[in-house]
Amino acid sequence: MSTRKYRLLAALGALVATSATAQELGPGELAIWPVRDDIYMVVGAGGNTTVQVGKNGVLIVDTKLATAADSLLAAIRKISTAPIRYVINTHWHPDHIGGNELVANAGSTIAGGNVSGAIADAGEGAAVIAHENVLLRMSGQPTPPAFEAWPTVTLFMPQKDIFFNGEAVQILHQPAAHTDGDSLVFFRRSDVISTGDVFTTTGYPVIRPEDGGGIKGVIAALNHVIELTVPAEKQEGGTLVIPGHGRLADEADVVEYRDMVTIIRDRIRSMVDMGMTLRQVQAAKPTQDYDGRYGATSGFWTTEQFVAAAYESLSNE
Repeated sequence: MSTRKYRLLAALGALVATSATAQELGPGELAIWPVRDDIYMVVGAGGNTTVQVGKNGVLIVDTKLATAADSLLAAIRKISTAPIRYVINTHWHPDHIGGNELVANAGSTIAGGNVSGAIADAGEGAAVIAHENVLLRMSGQPTPPAFEAWPTVTLFMPQKDIFFNGEAVQILHQPAAHTDGDSLVFFRRSDVISTGDVFTTTGYPVIRPEDGGGIKGVIAALNHVIELTVPAEKQEGGTLVIPGHGRLADEADVVEYRDMVTIIRDRIRSMVDMGMTLRQVQAAKPTQDYDGRYGATSGFWTTEQFVAAAYESLSNE
């Protein structure tokens, strides 16, 4: 068997395995799945967490719910006992930043000797990186998270690059998508992308107009992911995509998801242009042919909520 075919089958096996594991996990339980090279995916108890390990230490993308912080730290330590150097947040929602305080405090920042000598706690705690809107949203809550959970390094430009564990890691801001502070995290050598909640495999996109999000920005972010991904063979494998929630994916999965969101966007926009009210749009069921795959009538994010958010977003354009 060729190396290419072996890698393709391994990637496809991971797609199936992560999907099955996510369904079998109980509340608070976590599972660790190798993705590629030194990158791992920790699933369960909130959003997916990405772990990159190497000679320079450990880099974490998103830290799940606060109630799972101890379990997440234990899972990270099963992967590596090296120092945790960076925590990157793809956005500010509690299911992705809940473990920031514990995980960051368990790490240490890379600091020069003079800095460490002049500032006693300069090397204490991992650096927490996010878009500046993440810091603004977290600190602006009526009951904000602990100060130690807040980003210590923020980006306000479209992109921030770091070189860690022998590869370039790009943090790419996606404006007005799921929220106004979303970022993709692209591990260039490993060819793995962590998307946060601009892409999930478990349901319709969660759009938060009240947090600066919009359906137009979600589609733009999905298109950006597609621009970065390259399939290996027969449109399968290649660049691997770790979604905010759900199973490991590849370019074909993102393309199908983007097409679905675009089609529904066009339907709702046409109804908005005709002057239809939200109730009329919901009654017309613009998502009906996709509801069997992505729809929900109960739980955190229902089909009705998705249509309402898309309607509000398009009405405000």
